[in-house]
Amino acid sequence: MEATIERENAEKRMDDIMGRLLRTVPGIIHEALALHGRGLIQFGLLLLIATPIARVAFSVVAFLHQRDWTYVAVTLIVLSLLFYSLLGSRT
Repeated sequence: MEATIERENAEKRMDDIMGRLLRTVPGIIHEALALHGRGLIQFGLLLLIATPIARVAFSVVAFLHQRDWTYVAVTLIVLSLLFYSLLGSRT
């Protein structure tokens, strides 16, 4: 009985540690490099999130190179909205 309770407490602590580790980008990368399933899945999700952000960021650079200021302004607005939706939604 006592061993079962200790085992459950150890599992809860491990879940808490893993949960905190997988909430940070370095933690996710570390877990993905260690080929742990949850780390690989979250790393894949990070890549899916980063793809449109990178595309918009590269568009800003391309429009700056073309000196198309209207599109630079619009693309910067879109980029700021993407970052806000990613980082600013924490309550």
